[in-house]
Amino acid sequence: MVKAVWLRAFFFLFLLCSVTGPVWIFVGRQQAWETFCSGLLLYLLYHLWYLAKLMRWLRGPLDARVPRGFGVWEMAFAGLHRRVRIRLEQQNALARALERFRLAGEALPDGVIVFNRHRQIDGLNAQAASHFNLNPATDRGQPVTNLIRQPEFVAYLEAGLYTEPLLLQNDLQRGQTLQIQVIPYGDDQNLLISRDISQLERLENMRRDFVANVSHELKTPLTVVSGFVEMLVDDFDAYPREDALHYLGLVREQSGRMQRLIDDLLTLSALETSRLTPVDDRVDVPALLQVIFQETQALSGGRHQLEFHCDGPTALLGCASELRSAFGNLASNAVRYTPDGGKVVLCWSGTAEGGAAFSVADTGIGILAQHIPRLTERFYRVDRSRSRETGGTGLGLAIVKHVLTRHQGRLEVESEPGKGSRFSANFPPSRITA
Repeated sequence: MVKAVWLRAFFFLFLLCSVTGPVWIFVGRQQAWETFCSGLLLYLLYHLWYLAKLMRWLRGPLDARVPRGFGVWEMAFAGLHRRVRIRLEQQNALARALERFRLAGEALPDGVIVFNRHRQIDGLNAQAASHFNLNPATDRGQPVTNLIRQPEFVAYLEAGLYTEPLLLQNDLQRGQTLQIQVIPYGDDQNLLISRDISQLERLENMRRDFVANVSHELKTPLTVVSGFVEMLVDDFDAYPREDALHYLGLVREQSGRMQRLIDDLLTLSALETSRLTPVDDRVDVPALLQVIFQETQALSGGRHQLEFHCDGPTALLGCASELRSAFGNLASNAVRYTPDGGKVVLCWSGTAEGGAAFSVADTGIGILAQHIPRLTERFYRVDRSRSRETGGTGLGLAIVKHVLTRHQGRLEVESEPGKGSRFSANFPPSRITA
């Protein structure tokens, strides 16, 4: 391009000399110099005019169009236009890349806040805004400690020891636990990552409670068994035969209690850890419930009025052993929590939606409304002393819940203290078969 500029300049001088030569010969030297100077002036004004257009474009907005030119300025403006086009393409590519990174940040399940050495927020995603009740549009540039003021968080930033995360009970959202980690990077920049671990905390608490409850439930009968066994082993002949048989009966009773607890634990563990859907066998429900009714009569021992009504579908798709466990737990609970002389009714019937339901109604002690949502928790008991007296393990309704979930069913509970309860296992139409 530089060579072309010089060539055009030499061509103009040659053209100007070609014009002033005849003027010198035919008109005179004075007129020739005036013509030559006028040509140079016009040539200078031509360049000054395009230089002014270039300066106006440089002072204008960045997205202004490059001016059009003539001659050598056409070449110059064409070069500028090419460079501007390349810059715009690079800028657009960077903008697209930045947008992809922004969308990736928004898609993260964790909260992300970027802040500088002065702790001013440079950016944040929607999850972080949700965790800390921030506004991405207005909170950029604000010091993060002005917006998140919990003392534990401020102390964590002040200490500057970011090798371990901070567990923060979020004051802004009750019951939420956040795991916060600050990662320094770049030129005094910091990346704050917040993760909601509330569910993990609840699971850990449930695990601790589960271990504690299992230990407690096994400790009581084991103490009875070991005490009587030790007593009889030390001096068996010192006790009358009737007393020894009574003590051995208590040992057998407590051993049975531990056995039932272990069986229920194994059943619940199998239901919780199995990732497979239950076997869709054809289960003869009336026959199954007839067996459960007989077992319920044996458990009652004639102490209750028992009834069994069966006018529902003849078969259900599912796993017979799991359904027997669920139905048996509902029936046995009704007997255990109904005083002598009370009434227990087992009923298998169809529903208006085309499904079926197994319900167990009793005239027992009933349950307060605040306890009903927690009945299916493992080892949750409304009355612990009564549960142990009746031989319950505290796992029956948890087993019922898992079995119904695996059969797309649901458990409904209706109860009134002092008047009794009704537990209903409802199954959808898709589980009904001929």
